Amino acid sequence: MTPFHRIIIALWLLFIIYWAISAVNAKRNVGRYTWRPSLVRFGILVVFLAALRFTGAGHAWHLAKMQPAVASPLLGTIGVVLVVLGLGLAIYARIYLGRNWGMPMSRKEDPEMVTGGPYATVRHPIYSGITLAMLGSAIGDHVLWVVPLVLSIPYFVYSARREEDLMREEFGERYRDYMRRTKMIVPFVL
Repeated sequence: MTPFHRIIIALWLLFIIYWAISAVNAKRNVGRYTWRPSLVRFGILVVFLAALRFTGAGHAWHLAKMQPAVASPLLGTIGVVLVVLGLGLAIYARIYLGRNWGMPMSRKEDPEMVTGGPYATVRHPIYSGITLAMLGSAIGDHVLWVVPLVLSIPYFVYSARREEDLMREEFGERYRDYMRRTKMIVPFVL
């Protein structure tokens, strides 16, 4: 176990603890509950487990687990920096949202359209930050981090699109104008 592994795991644990504690003060969800987001999450898990069981992916997973963690101090340092930047962006975006934060694709009581801070450049900086942190984990810790990275990207894009549908319903042309001047997940690119 490398020092980079310990640092990256500690950063993720701190992030999860912060996320759980900060969720307590979020505004109440309103509207009808839909099972669609849960079904999408469950579907991703089923596809992943089926791929491990019924394809060569299970063997590849076993081989990847046996590979040593990243030993290069340069790659370890780059990875830790990317994890810090990614989780920092996600936390900054979460703080900036304040009580408006919620689980993906949820409607909030008395919603506000937040377009400042990290949201001035990208519409979904939490997804951006988590993706960057997973990339950093793959570079600085172990190749197995590529699995959650690859699985999360389609989920984040799906969630972002559904959330944007809700925002357009709620804020109309104001949100459409905001969409025209910002990118969805990757600043200045996508």
